[in-house]
Amino acid sequence: MLLIQGGSVHDGINREAKVLDILVKDGKISKIGTKISARGARVVDARGLQVYPGFIDAHSHLGLDGYGIGYEGADYNELNDIISPQLRGIDGFKPMQSHLRQAALAGVTTVNTGPGSADVLGGTFTAVKTVGRRVDDMVVRMETAMKCAFGENPKRVYRDKGDSSRMTTAAKLREMLFKAREYAARKQLAQEDPAKAPGFDMKLEALLPVINRQMPLKAHAHTTEDMFTALRIAREFEVDITLEHVTEGHLIAQELAEAGVPLCVGPSLTTASKFELRNRTFETPAILARAGCQVSITTDAPVIPQEYLSLCAALAVKSGMDPFDALQAITINAARHAGIADKVGSLEIGKDADIVLIDGDCFDVAARVVQVFILGKEVE
Repeated sequence: MLLIQGGSVHDGINREAKVLDILVKDGKISKIGTKISARGARVVDARGLQVYPGFIDAHSHLGLDGYGIGYEGADYNELNDIISPQLRGIDGFKPMQSHLRQAALAGVTTVNTGPGSADVLGGTFTAVKTVGRRVDDMVVRMETAMKCAFGENPKRVYRDKGDSSRMTTAAKLREMLFKAREYAARKQLAQEDPAKAPGFDMKLEALLPVINRQMPLKAHAHTTEDMFTALRIAREFEVDITLEHVTEGHLIAQELAEAGVPLCVGPSLTTASKFELRNRTFETPAILARAGCQVSITTDAPVIPQEYLSLCAALAVKSGMDPFDALQAITINAARHAGIADKVGSLEIGKDADIVLIDGDCFDVAARVVQVFILGKEVE
């Protein structure tokens, strides 16, 4: 058992912090209140400290990139097949890389990590804790989303191999969704007549959770036109979708609010390295949040080191984002975006005991992370 006493608790749900105790049993938050006592518990004196939920990045490639060794160790893009929905990010995850510990010590306790954006369909994302020796033991949710990509990346990577326009990218995605929908219908018919069963197709099998609305498409889209295309295709096939990067989202904030889909903004701590980023600004999260959108903030690690997630949120605050909205953008909203809000993202009874103790405001760059607990165990 673990008892954290007397800290100013920012639970991620209520706007105002309160001085409370948190009791942890078996890796879960067991009780939150005042004057809690527990015989035999390890007691942590949090008086004078700010207590936060573990930070979450809803869109990362942590563990799949080649940290410290260049591209040779990178496993987040398949460059031989533009349609690769059968791939699973978990199979490329490297839990022993040192940058996971760096993220954990900075308070980032969960990441939604997976394939990059070279392919029209790149495979599934996985939500994992940032500590562990074996990825199977770190999983929060095995498959959270199916990555798809619009814009310049598929065009650039496959320009000489069958994709040189946004029209082609959209057509390739539509083709696979048409095929997957037909495949699902034939499998349904085969329940009554096995002779009607389609031949096994691994790519189409991987898309069934999307067609059945058990998993959203996770759409890489920087520009307004790419976001609108992503939303158009999602409506056509009646599938769920989240928008990732949303660089020009501030230009269409009202339309995105009306669409009501989760938005993950970033990476913004970069230069405009391609024309899609020419309207990049740290004001985007604030504008979208004020419009009523569900906003999370991403580092897109390794584009920005994962440990700078709270810094990215702080820069959004500096550019006008309400601090509570910014906190939710790296806690509960990020958890909702990844479909794991039942387990993480806030300090509530029954959720994972992922807890961060800081000697100041989490958006103050001078503040220091004092202790981090993941499932009630201190990160060392």
